Amino acid sequence: MSRKLRLLIKMFAGMTPTRLARFKLWPVALFLIAVAVLSSPVSACASGDGGGSGLISAIGISIMAATALAFLAFLTKQPLLLAYLAAGAAIGPQFGFGWVSSQADIKIITEIGLILLLFMIGLELNLNKLKESGKSLIATGIFQFILCAAMGFGFFLLLGFSIGAPFEYKIFGVKIMGGQYDLLYLAVCLALSSTTIVVKLLYEKFELGTLAGRLTLGVLVFQDIWAIVLLSIQTSLSDPKILSILIQFGQAALLIVISMTLSKYVLGYIFRKIARLPELMLVASLGWCFFICALAGYFNLSLEMGALIAGVAISTFPYNLDIISKIVNIRDFFITLFFVALGMEIPNPLDNLGIFLVAGATALFLIASRFLSVYPILYFLKNGNRVSLLTSINLSQASEFALVITAIGLKSQHIVSDIQAIIIFVFVITSISSTYMIKYNHQLQGVLSKVMERVGFRDLKSAPTDELAAPAKDIALLGFFRVASAFIREIEDTAVDLKDKIVVVDFNPQVLRRLPRHGIKVVYGDISNPETLHHAGIGEAKIVISTISDEILVGTNNLRLINRMKRIAPEARIIVTAESPSRALEFYNAGADYVYLPNRLSAQHLLTVVERLLREEQVVLKETEMARLMERSEVVG
Repeated sequence: MSRKLRLLIKMFAGMTPTRLARFKLWPVALFLIAVAVLSSPVSACASGDGGGSGLISAIGISIMAATALAFLAFLTKQPLLLAYLAAGAAIGPQFGFGWVSSQADIKIITEIGLILLLFMIGLELNLNKLKESGKSLIATGIFQFILCAAMGFGFFLLLGFSIGAPFEYKIFGVKIMGGQYDLLYLAVCLALSSTTIVVKLLYEKFELGTLAGRLTLGVLVFQDIWAIVLLSIQTSLSDPKILSILIQFGQAALLIVISMTLSKYVLGYIFRKIARLPELMLVASLGWCFFICALAGYFNLSLEMGALIAGVAISTFPYNLDIISKIVNIRDFFITLFFVALGMEIPNPLDNLGIFLVAGATALFLIASRFLSVYPILYFLKNGNRVSLLTSINLSQASEFALVITAIGLKSQHIVSDIQAIIIFVFVITSISSTYMIKYNHQLQGVLSKVMERVGFRDLKSAPTDELAAPAKDIALLGFFRVASAFIREIEDTAVDLKDKIVVVDFNPQVLRRLPRHGIKVVYGDISNPETLHHAGIGEAKIVISTISDEILVGTNNLRLINRMKRIAPEARIIVTAESPSRALEFYNAGADYVYLPNRLSAQHLLTVVERLLREEQVVLKETEMARLMERSEVVG
């Protein structure tokens, strides 16, 4: 055990349980104790062969470090992403304790995390929604990279970087070793933004479905295409081979065709058959993802691109929200490891403060380049200050693709380690700044909008609203069974104009097929998952109704739905169903506006029927009811 670790444990050992509780340091203390066990001689011997136990120890330390620092971040109200990076730096070999010295095993796990992340991006990337963004998305996606790369060439050329024979630079009085293609690598790498960071942060804020979110996501997809182009020509940079590049593009096109064909004629049929089995839906979705990844590997394409294509291929399926809600927790585990492993790679800035200074100036340029490239395009295409600024803010960071490209460049001797260190520092700096920028993007946009209006960029009266593609509905039906089916039929029979104001959330494929024929919007998903409810736009509903009792609900109950609705849709009126008066009172006390008691209403109706039968109205009653039933057809039979 290292001397630093012994001192830390001694410090915590001297604190009483009361003091630990007072300072809320239990997670940190438990983390240090666990690390002491994992880094003990016995554990070291067990993992010395670099086998499975070594991987388990590395994962264990990484997750515990992330948990401890995430807890401290939660107490201090800081973003969790920064806690994960700090955890990696603390346990890594660069300037931490060196508890995880080999990152090879962790990188295998993080590869899976990136695959799942890009699969979810593909699921979110509904092509029909992207079409609605029209020329704004296409123009920004194409020209953002070109403009940022061009500005990068000019900026780094002014700093003194160049293309040619390797030599030593002197920038801001700092000596930096150079390679052959420094100017090229710096310019193109810093024109790309981080898919991982942006999607994670926007997903947590439920802003992927907004207009700015869709534009941001669309630009990131275009950047992924640019990154594929760069990776395709990178290895043959000294002697480009056009034929090999064209072959790789052809293979990518073939993979897309195969995925879309299988999705349309095979996968759709399979998903319809298993739609009512949530566990099988998850397994089938992951199987589809890794199958397309395997095909991508066969065609010598990146696995991440295969995952993106797999997601896009089923993004128009009505089941995609349910798939996303089930994959998100698996993804978060691997993504946590990704950021911890990334934190392990952060160089020690004290080793070369000059490089850190250059990286700081470069990070400021990168943020400025996003506003100079993205904002003008969107503004002049009539998107207004709000959407134009929000998209620029969302894209203001370096990409993890830049780390991959520079790693290959270093291996190919195109650049040297000093250039790679600059890009790593820029990635870390902009990751930290972007975390806060996206967290407070609406407040920042409000300030910047006032500045832009003062310099002459007035907002447009016809600027697009920052809403979901589909307008929010006034009435939300959570779950759809017999009572809800009868409710829809009553609306149709009484000619009440409510159908265009209703959205139904349910994972019954029969409901999914039949309700749209009645003019009712349906969102396929599990009402027990808050992600599904957010994506369905429940937050804007005026009335939220659960017509299913706790005896039938799976994975949740009406009390949980009430508490969740009070957070998601605080202005909505809440109607729920109870099976007993005592339970109904509990729902009223929890905040329900009305509690529907089926047994009570049924008893009232039954009493009326009994009274009519006592008055010898049997024939009239029977014929009336039979005629009504023969004319009545419902969604759920």
